[in-house]
Amino acid sequence: MLRPSIIRALVTRQVLLFTRNPVRGFELFFWPIVQLLVWGFVTVFLQQQVGGDGFPEFITFLIGAIILWDALFRSQQGVAISFLEDVWTRNLLNIFAAPIRMSEYLAATFTVGLLRVFFTALVLALIAILAYSFNLFQFQWMLIAFYGNLMMFGWALGIISISMILRYGHAAESLAWAVPFIVQPFACVFYGVEVLPKWMQWISLAMPPAHIFEGMRGILAGNGLDPNRLLLATGLNVIYLAAAGRLFSHMLALARKRGLLVKAASS
Repeated sequence: MLRPSIIRALVTRQVLLFTRNPVRGFELFFWPIVQLLVWGFVTVFLQQQVGGDGFPEFITFLIGAIILWDALFRSQQGVAISFLEDVWTRNLLNIFAAPIRMSEYLAATFTVGLLRVFFTALVLALIAILAYSFNLFQFQWMLIAFYGNLMMFGWALGIISISMILRYGHAAESLAWAVPFIVQPFACVFYGVEVLPKWMQWISLAMPPAHIFEGMRGILAGNGLDPNRLLLATGLNVIYLAAAGRLFSHMLALARKRGLLVKAASS
């Protein structure tokens, strides 16, 4: 059974790292804001050059995709970067030596990811309204389903990232940033599944984000949400989270057996 006091203590430590260092807060908001502004105005420029009644629809597709993609990326970063913070500060051995269950440690990183997503989402939603008259809350209750599924997949990717770092050490630290972008072409963030080659479509449909972004575009296009897509995405997320947890357990046991944990924590 998870102990809330342990999770709260671990989350508090991560929160203090941000509140006591303004640079960390700047990094949290800088990239998503820049991405939203740059790609949003690029699309507005293309609209002005090309014209046409149907083109404005693509602006909403892009803006919605950027904001929702940030939810996946930030939740993954919440897990991966929280782990790396313990590696960089040589605190990892203290974590594993303390009476902390790995389920509690992961729950704390999930919470950190949730907080990162919450604050960046509010900022991006405000900018989208002011700059492009795009209201993120037009999705109503479906926005919760979209964010929930994207964060679940982000958590799974985060667990996979730290599993690889446990196994391969500092050489694999770049995966903390690379893993989300490895799956991005298959997630169909900015385009429909149908534009992919057939072999890529099969991979794409096996990933929850593709169904979420397809659902988002369906709503913005006025076609509504296919509930089967949402159910399929949720089911796939459960599978991915379970598989990622299994991988983490295996890599942690392997790291302890081979002494990789001490090497990673003390390098």
